[in-house]
Amino acid sequence: MHKSLQLNWALMLCMVLMSSIGFAMMYSAAGGSFSPWASRQMIRFAIALVLLVGIAMTPPATLLRYSYLIYGICLIILIAIEVAGFMGKGAKRWVEIGGVNLQPSELMKLAVILALARYFHVRSNLNINRLLTLIPALLLVLVPAAFILRQPNLGTATILVFVGVALFFMAGLKIRYFVIVIMLGLVSAPIGWHFLHDYQKQRVMTFLHPEDEPLGAGYNIMQSMIAIGSGGFLGKGYLQGSQGQLDFLPEKHTDFIFTMIAEEFGFFGCAFIVALYLMLIGYGLFIGIRCRHLFGSLLAFGVSALLFAHIAINMSMVMGLIPVVGVPLPLLSYGGSSMIAMIMGFGLMQNAYLNRDENLGRSRGLL
Repeated sequence: MHKSLQLNWALMLCMVLMSSIGFAMMYSAAGGSFSPWASRQMIRFAIALVLLVGIAMTPPATLLRYSYLIYGICLIILIAIEVAGFMGKGAKRWVEIGGVNLQPSELMKLAVILALARYFHVRSNLNINRLLTLIPALLLVLVPAAFILRQPNLGTATILVFVGVALFFMAGLKIRYFVIVIMLGLVSAPIGWHFLHDYQKQRVMTFLHPEDEPLGAGYNIMQSMIAIGSGGFLGKGYLQGSQGQLDFLPEKHTDFIFTMIAEEFGFFGCAFIVALYLMLIGYGLFIGIRCRHLFGSLLAFGVSALLFAHIAINMSMVMGLIPVVGVPLPLLSYGGSSMIAMIMGFGLMQNAYLNRDENLGRSRGLL
């Protein structure tokens, strides 16, 4: 049987269903029109599916061999933003390649997963708790995170570091190192405050007291909480949400699309979305556990951690549990780079699934 027929179809079904819900909500956000968001996102989804199958069919040894090259290319593009990038929504996060606007930080997340998976796989016979073994792996995470912070993009940098931490944990790093890092982070928090941009400080203050500026800095989160609360248990009905349909809710097709779902489909609609996400994460963890080689396991675990981080931050943000940051909701939010990168991540997960019983070894001769 051809490998493409052996894909994890349950995972594919959940992914397609979630994306279809996203198309439906973009249709609603546009007041009952496929233009301008839903139609474009559908085209991107079709392109991403082709990339998913291509990545899934790639021999794992090939992914292993070229992981650092992919990382290097993504890092170069990320650095190129400093010179050739253009501003959007107050930050320099995009670069134009071949007439297409690309957000390199989205692809950088996958590149870090690939690079760390290779690094730990090739050194699986070494003690990763040694400082000399840890330093190169730390640099693989911290260097791109530093460039992403410069854009500035605190949300994406936080997710990148979280994914790195998750992979360090799955690779066997001892708990005491994580405890030390957390303690150092808490101690240095007051110092870090002074390095935040003014708009980031404003977001923190708005998070603490959103009611102080209901028509200013606190407008987004206040409207979001009103929409979520007004949805109740069953919601107001598809295309019937007042906050979304009357344009009170900003960014309703991107970062705040979960709020649209809460208003139109209520608690049960939100619970269904959360259940689908838990299934996607669960499939990723299952694949990671079943995989015989560390490289595939870390790919599956890394994409699962990436998915979890996006979901946790976005949902917490729209509910007012954390300050507002520019983090899209995977598969649901409008955005080309974010959707394509996430589906490519599922391609890595499918690759690990298809090659779960392969004896990949440690690939001697690779750096």
